[in-house]
Amino acid sequence: MSPATQAARSLKSALIGQVRAVFNDKAKGEKPVQRNPERSMFGPRSVVWRVHGDVTTMMVGGVTALLLQMLHPAVLAGVWDHSSFRGDMLGRLRRTARFIAMTTYGAAEEAEVSIAKVRDVHTRVRGVLADGTPYAADDPRLLAWVHVTEAVSFLDAWRRYAEPGMSASDQDRYFAEFARVAEALGADPIPRSRAEADALIAEMRPELLVDARTREVARMVLDQPAPNLAVKPFQMLAFQAAVDLLPDWARRMHGLSGPGLATPAVRLGTGGIASTMRWAFRSSSSRD
Repeated sequence: MSPATQAARSLKSALIGQVRAVFNDKAKGEKPVQRNPERSMFGPRSVVWRVHGDVTTMMVGGVTALLLQMLHPAVLAGVWDHSSFRGDMLGRLRRTARFIAMTTYGAAEEAEVSIAKVRDVHTRVRGVLADGTPYAADDPRLLAWVHVTEAVSFLDAWRRYAEPGMSASDQDRYFAEFARVAEALGADPIPRSRAEADALIAEMRPELLVDARTREVARMVLDQPAPNLAVKPFQMLAFQAAVDLLPDWARRMHGLSGPGLATPAVRLGTGGIASTMRWAFRSSSSRD
């Protein structure tokens, strides 16, 4: 093996190791979700399989989705009142990422177990907003908001940093396929096309607001410490890219400014990291 080949393999191994360390809790004995092409809910020819397999775009889209989700007061209250989110931000992100990976790539029966666990947790998340309005995490409309913000954010990050020329028909296929998870979780209404997703977000915008808790959680999301120094530069860039990906109206609500003059640098840097990660994971099992 040439020194160049050996160096390339060492770099791939290091990159994959860092990603797995972030998204799998060794203390809980978690291992990477294994892809099951024959028995998964979607299969390798699905658009969901394609979009959800990209580490960088899912990271960027996931943070964007969180910033959108917390604009709904009932969604924010459920997290604020009933979870360890504020004390374990990374754990929350890790659990969400693992759920997406399991429902996308795991065997269908494993996905069903994950979905059942989430539904069970939702039945115990209930409370009352400051204005006296009751809320429940298993409210189909709240589940629809969480789903549509994730779907739009994951897809938009993918289009920006992986497949800018993605066809409108493939975008619609993504929403139609991903709807299976939303339906299993009890969401309603469920968008099954890009147009339906955009319409649902527009419909729910009057319900959104920002208060002191929204600002605090947004700050905690964007200022959370990196798990280690090696990941810190990637995390900082990914979070800038996540804010950049937000719709203008959502950035204004949060009082956030985009990268501004640094936008080309943020997008170029994030695109470079995304390409490097795809190279590492695509080539990890191949012979150079």
